[in-house]
Amino acid sequence: MTTKTEFKQRASELRDLINKYNYLYYVTDNPEVTDSEYDRLFTELKQLEQQYPELLTNDSPTQRVGGQALDKFSQITHALPMLSLDNVFDADEFEAFDQRVRDWLNTSETQIYAAEPKLDGLAISIRYEHGLLVQAATRGDGTVGEDVTVNVRTIPTVPLRLQGYNIPEVIEIRGEIFMPKEGFEKLNQAQISADKKPFVNPRNAAAGSLRQLDSKITATRPLAIYCYGIGEIVGMEAPESHSAAMKQLEQWGCRISPELKQVEGIQGALDYITYLGDKRDSLPYDIDGVVFKVDKVALQQRLGFVARAPRWAIAHKFPAQEEMTVVEDIEIQVGRTGALTPVARLKPVFVGGVTVSNATLHNEDEIRRKDVRVGDTVIVRRAGDVIPEVVQVVPSKRTAESYEFVMPSTCPICGSDVERIEGEAKARCTGGLYCGAQRKEAIKHFASRKAFDIDGLGDKIVEQLVDAGFIKDVADLFHLTVEQLSSLERMGDKSAENLVTALTASKQTKFARFLYSLGIREVGEATARSLASHFLTLDGLIQANEESLIEIEDVGPVVAHHIVTFFEQSHNREVIQRLLDAGISWPEEQKIAADSALSGKTIVLTGTLDKLSRSEAKEKLLALGAKVAGSVSKKTDFVVAGRDAGSKLTKAESLGISVVDETTLIEWLN
Repeated sequence: MTTKTEFKQRASELRDLINKYNYLYYVTDNPEVTDSEYDRLFTELKQLEQQYPELLTNDSPTQRVGGQALDKFSQITHALPMLSLDNVFDADEFEAFDQRVRDWLNTSETQIYAAEPKLDGLAISIRYEHGLLVQAATRGDGTVGEDVTVNVRTIPTVPLRLQGYNIPEVIEIRGEIFMPKEGFEKLNQAQISADKKPFVNPRNAAAGSLRQLDSKITATRPLAIYCYGIGEIVGMEAPESHSAAMKQLEQWGCRISPELKQVEGIQGALDYITYLGDKRDSLPYDIDGVVFKVDKVALQQRLGFVARAPRWAIAHKFPAQEEMTVVEDIEIQVGRTGALTPVARLKPVFVGGVTVSNATLHNEDEIRRKDVRVGDTVIVRRAGDVIPEVVQVVPSKRTAESYEFVMPSTCPICGSDVERIEGEAKARCTGGLYCGAQRKEAIKHFASRKAFDIDGLGDKIVEQLVDAGFIKDVADLFHLTVEQLSSLERMGDKSAENLVTALTASKQTKFARFLYSLGIREVGEATARSLASHFLTLDGLIQANEESLIEIEDVGPVVAHHIVTFFEQSHNREVIQRLLDAGISWPEEQKIAADSALSGKTIVLTGTLDKLSRSEAKEKLLALGAKVAGSVSKKTDFVVAGRDAGSKLTKAESLGISVVDETTLIEWLN
């Protein structure tokens, strides 16, 4: 018969096991047991605590579900102030900071900085006494914050008890609570499904989730933490450097940024800024800059503080990704496939490093969901190379003059009827090749770098040619004369001759490029290559039915339908014939050898190649059946690294992926 003492011992064992598995899962990203085994242990502990409430402890993993709702948050005075950081925005400003540091230290020696991402979340200070979490407070005004202990306890990545050895009597651990992008997307999907207002961005979602008066709600939100510093510490000496302090926190079970690095001097810092800036959009969480700290604590103490900011740290801010502006109009843009996209014409605003005056509204459903009206003040977001978008209306700034947008029933370009197929978000013009907007976009696509790559045939030239009536489809391009071209605005005789020469040169192409240039709906580069490699000839592809197309990699039922429908149209076949009559040709396609050593291998090219251009190397690899990817992942087989290879090489090395040089690549190709 099991005694109460044995139950108590079992509960203690379960707590230790679950805390250990939490550490391996959340901190080291190295889970040791299956989810089902973890759930079994968790359920066993929960049942023991329910049966014997006296076994329940404050640090039990079961106590992350939240407690009774609060009326309001109480105030907490930080033992040590939570200071703000001064900001710099470019290399010159960072160099000035570095110079100030060396001047204050009266040294010309190169400084070692600890560098890590500046997370776009909510700062928190968590107090542990004898290793047990006893209190958590927001930054507040830096001196006094809000007591959010019950909410912080619900966050899985926050240890309820520090683990390991040499744990101080008291320690305040500072960190940033944030919401990962994936969790944010799922949360907003759930909000929309429940007819609730979605959050604007992960930071707002994290702040709103942490400041819930009902901690049970916080417990359902996908919050996480990275620790970045230490406040008060009693009972042990502080580590000698920031980097050492972070490693110590990790050993105690706290999560620290995997991007934390030591960098040397100005150049090391600028290289890190470039590295993290390139990686910014692929990170699983939002960042708004980089934090640099003089690494040695003794030097930090010598440098001290000024006002409310330390002299030994600085934040290099990336360009803001969100700003407020006004929707001055909503217009319809007709794409080359006939898709109608509403576009907000904005009062120009500087966001994401550029001045933005247009932002996509995606489709009619999005306009209705966000309730965007002409005249509204809105929040616009631009991240990396992503097209700017309106993410939220600011209702408090809506005026009586704002009005709702009505989707047109006819194409604003050609007047054809607009249709919206059930199940599709986009409305489309039915005008096909008769639509002027589609004609221009189709020609631009045909001339683009990945298609016919016609040098000198830019968008404005295409628009002038169409507007002047010189071309009505892509085949007309190859009948243009120097006289016609030189009559265009800003087009002299020499430029006209160069363009005719470029058009003539472009007639020699490749089958895959030709197929891509036709603009068949949903046939991109990869699909065009698969079609060319499979059918070898244009006639073979034209005669193919949907059943035979579906057998090809990259081609599903929808794409197969688009391909068959395209070639069924007599006007499309007529244009293709006119292109062939104009002299368009390509070398005969060869079947990829089934025994090619590179067939099916995923290869990434990075850095500068000396003997081959990147495009030449890509084409040759594709001809051998390899897949050439743009980014490194666990599925990558090889990385070919040329001169000045950067973050892709670093990632390949961290993942243990084979890296070869250009000499080896050429040996493969030969």
